Parts: sequence; structure tokens; C-alpha cells
Amino acid sequence: MHELSTEVLVVGGGLGGVAAALAALRAGKRVVLTEEFDWLGGQLTSQAVPPDEHTWVERFGVTASYRALRDGIRDYYRRHFPLTEAARGWRELNPGAGWVSPICHEPRVALAVIESMLAPYRGGGQLTVLQPYKPVAAETDGDRVLSVRLSGPGADDVVVTAPYILDATETGDLLPLTGTEYVTGFESQTDTGEPSAPAEAQPLNMQAVSVCFAIDHVDGDHTIDRPANYGFWRDFELPFWGGKLLGWRSPNPRTLEIGERSFTPNPDDDPLLVRADQRRNPGDGNLWTFRRIAARRLFTSGAYASDICLVNWPMIDYVLGPAFDVPDAAEHLAAARDLSRSVLYWMQTEAPRPDGGTGWPGLRLRGDVTGSADGLAQAPYIRESRRVLAEHTIIEQDVVKGARYHDSVGIGMYRIDLHPSTGGDNYIDVPSSPFEIPLGALIPRRVQNLLPAGKNLGTTHITNGCYRLHPVEWNIGEAAGALAAFCLDRSVPPQAVRNDPDLLACFQDRLEAQGIELHWPEISGY
Repeated sequence: MHELSTEVLVVGGGLGGVAAALAALRAGKRVVLTEEFDWLGGQLTSQAVPPDEHTWVERFGVTASYRALRDGIRDYYRRHFPLTEAARGWRELNPGAGWVSPICHEPRVALAVIESMLAPYRGGGQLTVLQPYKPVAAETDGDRVLSVRLSGPGADDVVVTAPYILDATETGDLLPLTGTEYVTGFESQTDTGEPSAPAEAQPLNMQAVSVCFAIDHVDGDHTIDRPANYGFWRDFELPFWGGKLLGWRSPNPRTLEIGERSFTPNPDDDPLLVRADQRRNPGDGNLWTFRRIAARRLFTSGAYASDICLVNWPMIDYVLGPAFDVPDAAEHLAAARDLSRSVLYWMQTEAPRPDGGTGWPGLRLRGDVTGSADGLAQAPYIRESRRVLAEHTIIEQDVVKGARYHDSVGIGMYRIDLHPSTGGDNYIDVPSSPFEIPLGALIPRRVQNLLPAGKNLGTTHITNGCYRLHPVEWNIGEAAGALAAFCLDRSVPPQAVRNDPDLLACFQDRLEAQGIELHWPEISGY
């Protein structure tokens, strides 16, 4: 067994983990960052999910380092890709011209930018990255976590000791390993008072997971082998779906009315005219352009034979069981991958076309884009994590009214967006107001030195629906990393920072100096 010691251990290399590591590194701390998949970046890379962002993202409402990530992605395209002159001159370049985000792009580009942001700290020896490693055990002493044991590809495990340990895993893996109190699934309306919560708690009722994949459409027959369980998925129906799961019909997330989406590979659209703004247009009417990550017409002639489309659509949402805290979690994750392969096979062979025919055999699975052996995303997109029992729990009423917090450590905005769940629920989609991230949601009620740094903060099942998106997860992680560094500098626990007005003001000043917005702007004369 190999042993390491550091000042801040960040377990999980998704967006929250990367942001947490960068914040601690900027503060001069030694950091060990771990990740179980081949790529750092989580949602943006190994899970292959283009960013979901709010209306004002190009102007304000994200941290300076998240903006640096976005700017770095555009700069990478301009420096390395054969863009047309018009595309190169597009100030808010959207490489995929997708409608879900103003910066839809290929996962490898985000990976390259993330690696470049971390590179100086790796080179200087301040940062150690363990990859692919996942946590398997932890040692605790009362209300403190002493170390985390990690298993990787070699024969020996690695035990890392640190005064501060951040859980940035996708499912809050350190919470059960350390005995930190947490919740899963739906809380009861009695406990939270949330209008959208059920009368009784439903801990195993969680949002669907999805295994995304990338496709293009070219000449030839690229049909994959028929998946073993294709017959099951082809005939599978949900009572509220309006037809079979494998189909173009599904509920509108906001109204629940059944509608039919279109699918047109390589449409004859002008990508320069796409203005992605989900406030005005959800953008999911044509599934091809919804999450398109490479628009061929933005590149010089012949560079791309086809657009590249990222499939993260309603029919790949897997609802037959949770991805954690059940004995058969691994089987459910494998079945989610089987569902995604079945969706692709259905599109290649049986999906109805506008011309009356069936199937697009020219759809080609682009595993080279997602970096996985089986052609799908390396990691499942898990929307809902275990959530720490925190000093403050964010509830639906706070988000709807846009509550301000005295201990804010960041901001975000997205609708409360809950996908169909393992308990048989339809979409729950609630309008929200621009919200804040309270420090109290990052502080466990009991454990002293373990901090959530991603979707595992103190939200409810309901409010997780808007705190799980890319820029918010980044902000959560960045605040957690900055908090660990601040506590090390001051020799104080996180609980003292929140509950001492002078310490809190000093910490918030440090966050603002790092480019973290604590409140949404209020415009007035001066």
C-alpha cells in the first residue's frame, strides 16, 4: 500500500473537483486530485454532456475561472481548428451551433483546456493527480476524516492523508465511506414544506441516469450489432410517455403535454444564425441540432463530412432502478448502457423517417469523440447524487422566490429540471429565480473536515434539479476549495467561518477577489 500526505485531497475530478483543486492551488496549497475515469471534467468530458447554462452566461452570472474555461474552449478552436472566416470572427463562437448552450463543443476540447489550466501546478509539483482511481474506504476519528483509501489500476492501493478532504464524486461516494450523514431521493413535504415534494419520503426515488453518445451521418451502412435486450427496449412503455420509449413522441418537460420531436441529420441550416437561449426557446424541437457539438458549416469545406450530434435525449433516460445505494446498482448502470445502444440501433434500423421510410443506417457511432472502448460516453450522466445533511438545506421555496443568503458563496440560475425518476414520476419542471449558493449547504452538520464539492451539497431532491448544472457545480467546487484553503490559513474549522461574522466577511472578500459573484447584480444610479 502506497501512502501520500497533502493539504487538500479532492476526490472526484469532475467540474466541481477541478474547480475545487484550482481554488486550493491558487491559494498555495498542495493538492491531490483523484478521478476514476480516463478524463478529467465529468459532465463536460467523460459524461459527454454539453453545458446547460443560463441566459446571461456571456455577460455575468458565472465565476471568473468558469469564464476562463469557456474562453479557453473558444480560443482552442480558433487556434487549432479549420474554422471558416465567418466562424472565426464570431465573438460568441458556438462550435456545434447547438441550441442547448451558446458553447456546444466536442468533449476533447474541454479536456484539453482543463488539462492546460492544471498543467502549471502539475509541473511545479504542487498538484498530484491520481487517475483512474476511486475511493474504496476511509479512516475516521470521531467527527474528523483522517484518510481515504483509493483503488486504481495497479496492485497497490493508495492511502491519502489530508487535513481537508473534499467529496467531488458524482454520487457522493465519500459520504457512506466516512459515515457522514446524508439523504437520497425525495424528502417528504412534511420535512421540507416543498410544494413539489411527496407526502412521504422516497429515498430510492431518484432522477434517471443517461449514457450519452456521439453520432454523425455519412455514406455507408454503420449499423451496430443488435443489442441483446433490444426487443425489451423497443417494446418498453411508460404510462405517461404517450407511446413507446423508443420513439419521437414524449412529454413536454414544462407542460407534460405529449408532443413529437423531429430528427433531421445534417439539416440545411445556417449555424451562424443559432442563438442558444433556453429562456426564449428550449431548442429541443429538432433533436439533431439540440445538442449538436460540431456544425460542419462552421469549418472549411471537407474538414467535417457531417455534423456531430450528441445524443442526450428523452429516450435514453434510464428509470428502472437507482445507480447507487442498492445491491444491483452495477446491473442498472449496465442496463442504462444497453438502453443507449438500443436507441442507436432503433435509429439505424426502425426509426420512422419524414419520407415514410425507416431507419438511418448512415448514422455512425463516434466513440473516438467520447473516448470510450464501446463507443458510448465513458461515464454515465448521473443527475442526482447522495446529498449531505448540511447546516442549511436549500428548498424549493428559496429557489422560486430567489432568496438571498447572508453566507452566499456564489450564484446560479436554471429551472428546477427533474427528469423522470426511478419511482415512476414524470418530469417535474418548475420556474425558478436567479439563486445563490449558501455556505451552510457546504458544511456538514457533524463532520468537521469533509466538504461537498459538487452535486452532493445540501439541496433537496427538488432543488438538486437546478444546482446540478455545469456552471453551478463548478462554483460549488470552487467555493469548497477556497474554503479549505481559508480554513488552513486561519486554523479554523468551516463551521466557524460561517458562524463568525468577521471570518465570513473576510472569506467572502477573498471569493470576490477571485472573481466569484456572491449576488446577482442590482443596477442603480450613482
